[in-house]
Amino acid sequence: MNQQEFTNFVIDKVDDMKAKNITVIDVTGKSSVTDTLVICSGTSKRHVSAIAENVIVECKQARHAPLSVEGKAQGEWVLVDLGDIVLHVMQDETRDFYQLEKLWQ
Repeated sequence: MNQQEFTNFVIDKVDDMKAKNITVIDVTGKSSVTDTLVICSGTSKRHVSAIAENVIVECKQARHAPLSVEGKAQGEWVLVDLGDIVLHVMQDETRDFYQLEKLWQ
């Protein structure tokens, strides 16, 4: 799977779980950690955790297991590090507060 196919795969998996406001930011050359950020929102702690869990399970099945996962137990903001892609699943209030889109664009 190339970078664009993998990005589309992740977007498809968060969309399967009815994530809202899916945003993709290319940070190639801006970050030494990753090339792409995928940011989306869930409606509750349970929804945020479920979106992240779906991506984790699907990526493992596609032989692309996450390098790390942070925040799943709390459900406010879950970060899934997939190497070339870092997924941020957030509740709206958390997303509004941190404004990652403004930070990286």
